[in-house]
Amino acid sequence: MTKVLVATDKPFAAEAVTAIKKICLDAGFEFALLEKYTEVSQLLEAVKDMDGMIIRSDLITAEVLDAAKNLKIVVRAGAGYDNIDLAAATAHNVVAMNTPGQNANAVAELAIGMMIYYARGLFNGKSGSELKGKTLGLHAFGNVGRQVAHLAKAFDMKVVAFDPFIAKADRSQYDVNFVESVEALYAACQYVSVHIPATAETKNSINYALLSSMPKGAVLVNTARKEVVHEADLLRIFEVRPDFGYVSDVAPDCAADIAAKFPGRFYFTPKKMGAQTEEANVNAGIAAAQQIERFIKQGDRTFQVNK
Repeated sequence: MTKVLVATDKPFAAEAVTAIKKICLDAGFEFALLEKYTEVSQLLEAVKDMDGMIIRSDLITAEVLDAAKNLKIVVRAGAGYDNIDLAAATAHNVVAMNTPGQNANAVAELAIGMMIYYARGLFNGKSGSELKGKTLGLHAFGNVGRQVAHLAKAFDMKVVAFDPFIAKADRSQYDVNFVESVEALYAACQYVSVHIPATAETKNSINYALLSSMPKGAVLVNTARKEVVHEADLLRIFEVRPDFGYVSDVAPDCAADIAAKFPGRFYFTPKKMGAQTEEANVNAGIAAAQQIERFIKQGDRTFQVNK
């Protein structure tokens, strides 16, 4: 019998666990649950005879894959998958997947919420500004970027996007203006919302040249990964541009320096919160379980992220 493990040190909502379990049992799978574990050894023991695994932010390393002798598939319930060692998964003949789009609205609402919070002076009781009429740049136009665009339109923001992976022929279906370079995006937009993954190509790619080209009152909004922003350049732009602000869903390593030198010009969530809604939690969990069922029964690899 196929065995599926849900391994989450940050547990799913109870509703999500119930739904995942039902999908697994209805498919004829055996279901196992490991929540709030505190030692890697607990995970290593739990995965020993599992065929499939659903995780959240849990680290799937070569050590874990070595222990999982029967593992065929691991699904990250969420969009980002940098917590999975993809090369090791491939070497172990394990298919790695994510669940793109399931938390898109949750992340998009957080991005807009942080923009409002910053524009209104972090709710400090003083006069702030409005989003209406401002130009918002979307650095990548995937599931989250598209939902941010949809919400921003309701605020009468002008929306510009850069995404080289969207063919020119397909762009007319979206009610946004596309630019042909990342440099053009930053130079045109007071607000830029970042939605790129952390890869070898993107890490540290948001640098001084891009940030310094932004118009007066520039605000960088990051609900992606902290690694995509060059932190030395971030500190530099804070120093030379007193009009620059940064709001992020994960604090940079230099957060203490920013807090000490530039009060009132930043906001960082206490932990990564983009997907932290009950709805996103349930949606991603259900999608992960359904993807495992389709893979085991039909060989469906639609959302595979490794080769």
